[in-house]
Amino acid sequence: MEYSIKSGDPTKQRTACLVIGVHSRRQLTPPAKLIDKASKGYLSQLLKRGEMDGDAGQQLMLFDVPGIQAERLLLVGLGKAREFDLKAYRKTISGVVKTLDKGQASNAICCLSDLTLNDASLYQAVRDGVIAAEEALYHFDQLKSDAKKNPRPLKRLTLFLNDRRYTKKAQRALAHGQAIANGMTLAKDLANLPGNICTPSHLAAQAQKLGRGNTKLKVQILEERRMEALGMGALLSVSRGSRQPAKLIIIEYKGGKSGSKPVVLVGKGLTFDAGGISLKPAAAMDEMKYDMCGGASVIGTLQACAEMELPLNVIGVVPASENLPDGDANKPGDIVTSMSGQTIEVLNTDAEGRLILCDALTYCERFKPAVIIDIATLTGACIVALGKHTSGLLANNDALADEVLAAGTHSGDRAWRLPLWDDYQPQLDSNFADMANIGGKEAGTITAACFLSRFTKKLKWAHLDIAGTAWLSGAKKGATGRPVPLLSQFLLNRCKLSD
Repeated sequence: MEYSIKSGDPTKQRTACLVIGVHSRRQLTPPAKLIDKASKGYLSQLLKRGEMDGDAGQQLMLFDVPGIQAERLLLVGLGKAREFDLKAYRKTISGVVKTLDKGQASNAICCLSDLTLNDASLYQAVRDGVIAAEEALYHFDQLKSDAKKNPRPLKRLTLFLNDRRYTKKAQRALAHGQAIANGMTLAKDLANLPGNICTPSHLAAQAQKLGRGNTKLKVQILEERRMEALGMGALLSVSRGSRQPAKLIIIEYKGGKSGSKPVVLVGKGLTFDAGGISLKPAAAMDEMKYDMCGGASVIGTLQACAEMELPLNVIGVVPASENLPDGDANKPGDIVTSMSGQTIEVLNTDAEGRLILCDALTYCERFKPAVIIDIATLTGACIVALGKHTSGLLANNDALADEVLAAGTHSGDRAWRLPLWDDYQPQLDSNFADMANIGGKEAGTITAACFLSRFTKKLKWAHLDIAGTAWLSGAKKGATGRPVPLLSQFLLNRCKLSD
């Protein structure tokens, strides 16, 4: 959808629909007061008759409102003014856009982004408004033969400002919002594809497509022969059970000064995870196509980074593979040697994500990163601990952990830190190798991170477990695009461009 910024008198705007807000107890917002004055009290009289109270979620579409140029007027309930925060605003924008898209309005002007929010600036209101709108309109029907098309969808949304002095800041926010939303859409599209289409090779091809035509992006794909030469025995042990060859996808964005240390993002790219010999239960196994959401989020974030033209260096690394049962697949009890030289006893072949990540993390040492963050749908234990609302965060550096948490809070894509104490490390002890790949039933998310920490001792490292946040199940089944907002905010904060 197209977006733009406009200022002036809302009563004189020619559009298919003008959107204004009303707080609880029929309190008109400043734009609504202007329209009420131009219409000689039309809105006040309507509200007094009880047509709307202004409670959150209420909507009222009006036609032929006197005193304005718009074809129709959408009144939106905002709830209590003191409780109208960024979360409520995002939800309101989502509902507005869905109504407009179904209501045969191909264009609209929204007077909500300029309202005072209790916990957000104008920049964030505009940016998050665009992201919320794109999320509301997202649908995945590329593989349906009879996909229904909206005959007259919402094509253009203009965000209205009362004060034109803030136009430049609002336009920057709009551009950032579009870039982040585009990155989320790419991540969702990749994740929603089935495993027979989105293979490691397909994921690599999409990364290469991203690099074409952008001089700041360089994409390199390492094949299995090269990985074998590098000694990536842990990663390759996972791909042995699949007919699809593994790929190591490397995307370099060079927006910063030459020689400045990059931020490195590593995303787990298991394009389908059946569990290997330690086969998963059949119920909901189809959702294991989402085991590459970490990799998809890295690719989506690199796209957003390039669109925003951020002035820093960022490298995305995605180890991509399948994990299937086969005569050559890992067996419980097998011992493999990682790129770092450390040996791993594979007690459970379904704990494969950490095997491909550990070699990718070792490989990333060559980039001498400022910081490194890995993103993975790593443990079901994280869903048990935190549910679907927040991602799990573990880190070996407090300052980095604080940065990630702050980015999550700012973007609404929250994370919660769990301990990474040495007390948990003995759970990974093995009688026959340097370590086991699982640590037993207790603290599964933490012991998984403890495993990865053994390969990041030379790095400032954080780990995001997105098993609970990367996709939804049930009637709303589908990828969420998280944590692209968190990662994008993290990068914006590093550039001091988030306001």
